Amino acid sequence: MGLDTDTTPPVFLVDALPTGSRALLDGDEARHAATVRRMRPGERLTLADGAGSAVGCVIETVHPGRDASLELTVESRWSEPPARPRVIIAQALAKGDRGELAVELATEAGADAILPWRAARSVARWDDGARGAKALARWQTTVRAAAKQARRATVPPVLTPVDTAGLCETAEKSALALVLDGTAPRRLTEVDLPTDGDLLLVVGPEGGITDAEAEALTNAGALPVRLGPTVLRTSTAAVVALGALGALTSRWT
Repeated sequence: MGLDTDTTPPVFLVDALPTGSRALLDGDEARHAATVRRMRPGERLTLADGAGSAVGCVIETVHPGRDASLELTVESRWSEPPARPRVIIAQALAKGDRGELAVELATEAGADAILPWRAARSVARWDDGARGAKALARWQTTVRAAAKQARRATVPPVLTPVDTAGLCETAEKSALALVLDGTAPRRLTEVDLPTDGDLLLVVGPEGGITDAEAEALTNAGALPVRLGPTVLRTSTAAVVALGALGALTSRWT
């Protein structure tokens, strides 16, 4: 994990990467590069497909305006190897913008997928209609922007929201499922972590996880763990846990 500096080329997401030595960036991404970032010829940027592959480019020509475009020369190509283990953040729905902050920070910290969880004590409620679809789209937009900010070539998917029964099914299929609980006797550092497969990390809502939810998750094989001596908000718990997992597993090596 590095720092965001001016020497790191910005990332722009495209549907498909160029196959040759020349490329054209257009649409919203080009308008952002030309108008918002005010990029100029000679500067470098990265084109990523959101699935882990990227190309490094140098800008040859900038055409600003409503139909902005950038003519580019491709200098390098690479792919991000999949993280092992793969971490899925099951984030309980949170009120206001706390849910969006949670997924933003988790994406920047390297989450591989985001699973919205309709917890019993979630203040926010996503229905199966237009309102729920709009809320899900906000999370997806937040994750996309956070991936670009973090210079990631992979945009983590925001999965279909689940209730507790669906979360338990995901836990049963995972190599390991952990429930963050500040009162748990076991620390994260005391858990035998998997080296491969899916690691499900469950973050509860502001009011905490109910006894019934905790029992259901435990019956599904999930382990309650605590991170440290302090109590974390639902919006910051995942990013702290991801940092710990980066150090405790091979995800950062």
